[in-house]
Amino acid sequence: MLRKAALHNLGCKVNSYELEAMQQALENAGYRIVPFEPGADVYVINTCTVTNIADRKSRQMLHKARGMNPDAVVVAVGCYAQMRGKELEKDPVIDLIIGSDRKGDLVQELERYFAGGGRRTDTSEIRKDREIEKLETDRAEGHTRAFLKVQDGCNQFCSYCIIPYARGRVRSRKIADVVQETERLVASGVQEVVLTGIHLCSYGKDLGEGEDLSALIRAVHQVEGICRIRLGSLEPGSIDEAFVKNMAELPKVCPHFHLSLQSGCSRTLQRMNRKYTPEEFAQTCALLRRYFRHPAICTDIITGFPGETEEDFEECRSFVEKMHFFETHIFPYSRREGTRAAAFPDQIPEAVKKERGAVLRDLDRKRREEFLKYYCGMPMEVLFEETVTEGGRSWWLGHGKEYQKVLLPADDPGIPAEGLSNRILSVKPEKISFHDCLTV
Repeated sequence: MLRKAALHNLGCKVNSYELEAMQQALENAGYRIVPFEPGADVYVINTCTVTNIADRKSRQMLHKARGMNPDAVVVAVGCYAQMRGKELEKDPVIDLIIGSDRKGDLVQELERYFAGGGRRTDTSEIRKDREIEKLETDRAEGHTRAFLKVQDGCNQFCSYCIIPYARGRVRSRKIADVVQETERLVASGVQEVVLTGIHLCSYGKDLGEGEDLSALIRAVHQVEGICRIRLGSLEPGSIDEAFVKNMAELPKVCPHFHLSLQSGCSRTLQRMNRKYTPEEFAQTCALLRRYFRHPAICTDIITGFPGETEEDFEECRSFVEKMHFFETHIFPYSRREGTRAAAFPDQIPEAVKKERGAVLRDLDRKRREEFLKYYCGMPMEVLFEETVTEGGRSWWLGHGKEYQKVLLPADDPGIPAEGLSNRILSVKPEKISFHDCLTV
C-alpha cells in the first residue's frame, strides 16, 4: 500500500520552490500526496527561521502534525531545522531533522527510517558548502506560474539577519541547468516563471565569467513557450543602468520589481549594515522608471530597529511617502539570537514597533490605490489563473505584468466553455474593488 505524505510550507519563495521539489521527489518514489490533515503516514514541515514568529510557527506546525497522527513520521526540514537542530533532537514529536542544504536527502532518509534506522539528524556545516544542492521540478501542478530557484546563500550579513547562518554562502546553479528546468516547466503548461534566490543579485558570483544574472535572464527569455519572467527580491545597491537597460530590452520581463529597502533612514541603514543610502535607493527607482513605463516597485520596511528614534522613523516615513511604492511590506524588528543587532542597545518596545507599522500600512493603502488607478480604463494583458467568489459573484482572477490582481466576471458571454485558466487575454479594467483588485 502506498504511504501517504502531507507537506506544509513556511517562509519565502525559495522555500516554496523547495517544497514543490520535495513533493515531486516523494511522488516519484511512490508516495501519495495528501492534504495536511489527519491520516497521513509522513508529515514534512519546511520550516523558516527569519523571525521569532517564524520559529514559533515552525514548532507549532511540527506539534500539530504529531497531533494529527501519533504514529506518523514527522520531518522537520529547512532553516529552523538547520539552526535549531540540537534543540529539536530533544523534542520527542520529531523523527527526522533535515537541514537547509539536505532537502534532496528526504526520500533516502525516509527509506532509512522505515527500514528501522530510527530518529536521525541530517545537517551540515553549511558555511563551508560551496556547491548548490541539486533540487529540481518538472511541473507546477495547478499553477500557471512557477517559482524557479537559481541561487542559494547570502554573503551580506545584515546586522539583523540570521539567514546567512541558516543558508550559508552564495551558491548558484549553472545557466544550462536553469534553462533545462524552464523547458520542462513549459512542457507542463507553465507560462510564467519567477526566478528566485536567497540573494538573487549575487547570482553567478561563484561561477565562471559570463554567468551572471543578466545572462541568466537572457537565456531564460529565449526559451520558447515562456511568456513572462518575474524576478525575486533584488538588492538596490547591485542594480546599475546596464542591468536595467538589459531587462528593458526583453519583452518577457515583467516590470514588477521588489527592492528591499528595510529603512528610509540613512543612520538606520548604516546600523543595519545595508550597502546603500536612501539617495542611492532613490536613484535605482528612478532608473527603473526611466526604462519601464509605470513599473510596479515594491519594498520591505522593518519598524523599530534598535536605536530607531522618532526622528529616524519620520525620516523613513517621509522617504517611503516620496518613493510611491506599489506595495510596502512592513515587519516589526525581530531580535534574532546570533546576530549583531541582537546585542545593540536601545531595543524598541513592541508597542512602538506596532504603532510605527500602522502608520506605514496606512500610507501603503493610499499608495496601492494610487498605483492601481493608473490602469483603470487602460487595456492590459492578464494571465488568468482560477475562479474566485467576491461579493456573492463568481470571477476569473488573473494578474497583469505589473502583478495587479484583475477580476473578470465568470458569466461574461465571451468566456469559452473551457474557461480561462492559463490563458492570456487583453482586457480593460474599469474600477478598483474587492481587496485592491482591478475589475473589468
